[in-house]
Amino acid sequence: MTSIERGAAETADWLLTPEAIRAQCGALYAEAEAGRLAHFSLHAERLDACAAEVVATIRAAYPDLQVPPHARWRHFVLGGRDRWGEAAAGLDLDPMERARIECELAVVSVLLDAGAGPAWRYRDPADGAVFARSEGLALASLHLFLAGAFGGAASGASGGRGPGTSAAGLMAVDAAALARGLQVSADNPLEGLEGRAALIADLGRVVAARTDVFGTPPRLGAIVDYLARGGGPVPARDILCTVLDVLGPVWPGRPALAGRVLGDCWPHPAAPAPGLVPLHKLSQWLSYSLIEPLQRAGIAVTDLDALTGLAEYRNGGLFLDTGVLALKDPAATAVAHAPESALIVEWRALTVALLDRVAERVRALLGLDAARLPLAAVLEGGTWATGRRLAHARRADGAPPLSILSTGTVF
Repeated sequence: MTSIERGAAETADWLLTPEAIRAQCGALYAEAEAGRLAHFSLHAERLDACAAEVVATIRAAYPDLQVPPHARWRHFVLGGRDRWGEAAAGLDLDPMERARIECELAVVSVLLDAGAGPAWRYRDPADGAVFARSEGLALASLHLFLAGAFGGAASGASGGRGPGTSAAGLMAVDAAALARGLQVSADNPLEGLEGRAALIADLGRVVAARTDVFGTPPRLGAIVDYLARGGGPVPARDILCTVLDVLGPVWPGRPALAGRVLGDCWPHPAAPAPGLVPLHKLSQWLSYSLIEPLQRAGIAVTDLDALTGLAEYRNGGLFLDTGVLALKDPAATAVAHAPESALIVEWRALTVALLDRVAERVRALLGLDAARLPLAAVLEGGTWATGRRLAHARRADGAPPLSILSTGTVF
């Protein structure tokens, strides 16, 4: 390997870390502070008011200030019922096997949740209740998972059958099958359906290929054993770096460097070398969602705040709707933007940097430290919920303040 090749490989490795996310997003934030970004102006004096909105949301939802972390598991609690908890209670599983199955559920459910769009709805076949967006996709993916749509059953501790996945079952998922499970029709359109189906099928191919992680025969849930292989606590950073390394090939049409697929990582003219801004939204949310299954199995997860805030439209909308960010060209709200556009990359990078800053203010207002209110709890309690609340208060359909062309693979 030449020195140039070695340098490219080291850069690719760095771009697949949370440190790179903070560094590159921080660089764009510094450009915003200097007024040099093309699409957004920064009004940091509005951060205190923004934090006050987040605190009001937290106090209303969690008066005891016991805020859970932001993870897929929150979306399975619907209508006062923990839908996954109810299903898991009927399974005969030892703690490690339950963790494997929960990680399988988390992975497929998160990969299916890249923004539903404003028109799609999911009707619960059991009681007719209707859910939209993340909650609807969570319930739909849970029903698909329990029905064996991703490869059927894994063996329980007593040899019984339970929900699970297989590499072959994941690879067999196509848009038609997914449309049936998600109740998609001409009258109930879902943005990015084909992209979601391709993600799940590519996930199956990755599981089959990476026997070093998923074992022989390969099984998605074996990521639990891989993460716990050292026998001690697992740093949250290691979860994200594993997800980015192992699942990188599932992301279509993404930048690559030194043979490494970089995933949710995009060029921006204001970014320092190598001119790319890593964001890794879905991979980070997935990493947050793997923490609780590991903890329930008795595996400690440390340094949660090594992960960053999530560059998605609810958090980003929060900063636009509270005036912390403002579009330099207001006409940009009238058109939809591609995820790789400089405007969207800029918005998302500023969102990541601002989430760290608003978290500090939220903790100060609540009198809590990072141990009691980690960033994941600020997101849940929190910035995501406040972004949604303000979106519904300002726009009849609850849509974000900017429209994004969804492929089903980014947001």
